Amino acid sequence: MTDQPAFEFEQALQQLETLVQQMEEGNLTLEQSLQAFEQGVGLTRQCQQALTQAEQRVHVLLEQNGQSVAQPFVASERT
Repeated sequence: MTDQPAFEFEQALQQLETLVQQMEEGNLTLEQSLQAFEQGVGLTRQCQQALTQAEQRVHVLLEQNGQSVAQPFVASERT
């Protein structure tokens, strides 16, 4: 077991949205903007890795008789 806390995808997305909003407002110094950008890149990489892992888990779950069965993704509409 590791002592690292579990990665929270939704929390990371919220942090990214906050960073983007701060940068778009234009009130940050150059140094603050660079730090926000760097943090955003790191969060983006973590989110991409989490999505890749989730995709791999879905493929494993869809595996039938040792062969992967491709299933189209259909997003449900939210109201």
